[in-house]
Amino acid sequence: MNNSNPKLILWSITAALAGFLFGFDTVVISGAEQSIQELWGLNDFMHGFAISAALWGTVLGSLIGGFPTNLFGRKKTLLSIGLLYFVSAIWSAMANDPLSFLIARFIGGLGVGISTVAAPLFISEIAPPEKRGRLAGMFQFNIVFGILLAFASNAALGGIGDQAWRWMLGIEAIPAIIYSLMCLTLPESPRWLIGKEGDQDAGIKVLSEVNPDLAPDEIEKLAKEIEEVVEERERPDGQKAASLQVPIALAFLIAFFNQLSGINAILYFAPRIFELTGLEENAALLQSVGIGVTNLIFTFVGLWLIDKLGRRTLLFIGSFGYILSLGLCSWAFKTENFGIVPICIFAFIAAHAVGQGAVIWVFISEIFPNRFRAYGQSIGSATHWVFAALLTLFFPAVVEKFAPSVVFGFFAFMMVLQLIWVKWMVPETKGRSLESIEHELGVSKG
Repeated sequence: MNNSNPKLILWSITAALAGFLFGFDTVVISGAEQSIQELWGLNDFMHGFAISAALWGTVLGSLIGGFPTNLFGRKKTLLSIGLLYFVSAIWSAMANDPLSFLIARFIGGLGVGISTVAAPLFISEIAPPEKRGRLAGMFQFNIVFGILLAFASNAALGGIGDQAWRWMLGIEAIPAIIYSLMCLTLPESPRWLIGKEGDQDAGIKVLSEVNPDLAPDEIEKLAKEIEEVVEERERPDGQKAASLQVPIALAFLIAFFNQLSGINAILYFAPRIFELTGLEENAALLQSVGIGVTNLIFTFVGLWLIDKLGRRTLLFIGSFGYILSLGLCSWAFKTENFGIVPICIFAFIAAHAVGQGAVIWVFISEIFPNRFRAYGQSIGSATHWVFAALLTLFFPAVVEKFAPSVVFGFFAFMMVLQLIWVKWMVPETKGRSLESIEHELGVSKG
């Protein structure tokens, strides 16, 4: 691959911008959640339900995202995501009652859910094997960039008055429009063109554009390999289901452990967690910006390492970082050594960015066969978002009922289980073609 291939870089960045909107949309609520609770007098459960509305939309979006991605193609699906984000941003900002707010946030959640299916999948399908981790990982980088700007935007708008929360939520309409316009420049995925549409000529054209260093006969060989793997998948349904057990289990478990680290609960309720340590509201918002900066810096590190060390090694590094930082955080709350809590939280974010954050969307997009990749991505995404929604729904009530030391201790224990899972079950996928990974995991064998 030519490192300076401008088309490949532009197309990857464009698709990855769905991740920017994902990150911005899901975290921007952290600056508005307490104002919303006070405005409408919501109890803890209704407050959790209002804040988690987007995540329930995300659950549905991730469940159904494989269908438009597979039926209409990756490009059209990516384009539709921008519209959902735009409508959600304007509607959320103008909401005058809890129900209207819930519907608006739910629509944005649909965009988030579908984006976690379509964007990493599209990038993986156009990227050469040796750069696939880094390019597909740009989706995660844009997520954390969106998170950082959401925290910064909230901090900047927080002092403009009682209606600040409306501006916090509405400003997302601007990047949503920009993203939608950029999607018009995207090509269709060559693997969708060849595997789903049977259009080998169009697929070869795109493969040639993203692999300018490959000779025409090498491009045709790659297209033939894609076509042959699709033909191998034409089997009785029983055999298809059995052969997908390994990637389904891997996708479910990586998403399950991603959320049972507590990452989304900590991101969404960061100001509230910092206030538990005695920080004032404004200082807590600024500490939240620090989370965004830490996340961004260490996501760079993760993207730099993912094609060098591999996906499995990064999951090991992240697991150890999780256990140490969450364990110390639990101890700090138990012993009231609140001064180290921000440091522990920042260390936790760094461990997530290098490990699960850098790996999850790349890994899920690699382990399923071409024909079922969109649906496989849906399985992993839906698992991720079901647990994210549950955690966000119950977190306000949980921190009222249980001591923070117990909550963080539980998350640390779950990361011990993740470490065991990585050791015994997770394969390495770096530098491999999608078709060779398919063969190794047994999804092309009877």
